[in-house]
Amino acid sequence: MLSMMPAHPSAVILAAVMASLDEKHLSGRGLIEAYVLGVEIGGKIGLGMTVGHYHRGYHATGTLALFSGVAALLKLHRAAVSVAQRAFGIAGSMASGLRRNFGTMTKPLHTGIAARSALTAWRLATCGFTAAPDILEGKSGLYSTLGVPESDAEVTAERLGRPFVIVDPGLALKKFPCCYASHRAMDALLTLRSKLGADAGNIEKVICRMPPGGMQVLTYPRPKTGLEGKFSLEYPLAAGVLDGRYSLWTFTDQAVRRDDIAALYERVDVREDPSCRGDDPDFDKRSSGSRGLVELELRLRDGRSATVRVDKAPGSPARELSWSDIELKFMDCARQSKRITEEKAQQAFAAIQRLEALDDVAAIIELLR
Repeated sequence: MLSMMPAHPSAVILAAVMASLDEKHLSGRGLIEAYVLGVEIGGKIGLGMTVGHYHRGYHATGTLALFSGVAALLKLHRAAVSVAQRAFGIAGSMASGLRRNFGTMTKPLHTGIAARSALTAWRLATCGFTAAPDILEGKSGLYSTLGVPESDAEVTAERLGRPFVIVDPGLALKKFPCCYASHRAMDALLTLRSKLGADAGNIEKVICRMPPGGMQVLTYPRPKTGLEGKFSLEYPLAAGVLDGRYSLWTFTDQAVRRDDIAALYERVDVREDPSCRGDDPDFDKRSSGSRGLVELELRLRDGRSATVRVDKAPGSPARELSWSDIELKFMDCARQSKRITEEKAQQAFAAIQRLEALDDVAAIIELLR
C-alpha cells in the first residue's frame, strides 16, 4: 500500500456536499456513492502525483482533496461531462496549502478553503464559467507545476476504479486527534504503559525510535499551544505518560501548558533511527506515518523495561478501528461542541451506523446542529 494522498478527503467532501444541498433531499446511499467517488478521484490523483508532492511542502488536503470535493459534488448532482471538465479546471487554480502552516490555525483552514473552493468551482462550472479542460495533465497544469519528475497523469487515468481506493488499499481513520505520523509511537506508549502498570511516577525513560523521515512534520519538540502539540512527538508521549489516554482535550492550550508536562520532557527521548527503515522496497514512496516501523522502549525506576515494535498505526487498513473505537471518537467530538447533548449524539451515531438505509441524512444533520 503506497501513500496515495496524505490528506483528509472526508472533511472536504462532507463539508462541500452538505453546503450544496439547500433543501435537496439526500439519501444515505446517495451520500455514500458521492463520498466513494470523491475519495477515488482524490486518491488516484494523489497516486499519479506521488507522495513527492507532499514532500515538496504541499498540504494535500488543500491541493488534492479539493478534487475529492469537486468529484463528490459532480456525482451527487449528476453533472454533465462538460460541467465536470470546467469544474476541475476552475478548481485547479484554487489548489493551495503549504505544510509550513502545520501547527497553526491556518492548517485546518486548508480544509475549509478546499471545501469552499470545491463548491465554488462546481457552481461556477454549472453557470458556464470557463476553464482549461486539461488542467491536470496539460502543460503548466497541476501535475507539471505542483508535482515532481515522477508525477504521471497516465497513472491516474489507468488506475481509476481498478480497484476503488475504498476497497484497496482502503482508508486510514485516525484514532488520535493529532498528526498521523505520531500515532504508532502513541499506540506503543499506551500498550507498554498498560502492560507494565506504569505511570508518571514510576516511568524513568521513554525512548522512541522513528524511521528516517518519520518526524518530517513533527516539528514542535516543546509546543506552546494545542495546535503545536498536534505536530509534536515529545508532547503526546509526555501526555500519554501522564494521562494514559488521549482525547481532544489533550490538544488544548491548557493541557499542553501543564507544569507536569514540562517536567516530563527530560524523560522523553525521540530520534530517527536508520534501523527503523525496515526492508520495504517502497519505503521512499510512503508518508511519514506509514513508512518503516516505530520502536518504543519504556524503562521504569524499579529496573523493569520493555520494548514494542509497531508497523501499522491503529486505524490503518491493516488495523481497522472498531465501531466502539469510532463511537469513543464521535462522542468526544460531540462533547467538545458544548451544544450537542449526549442523547442527541448517541442518536446521531446510531443513525450513522445504518447510513445506507437512511432515506434522508437531514435527520442526522438536525441532531448535530
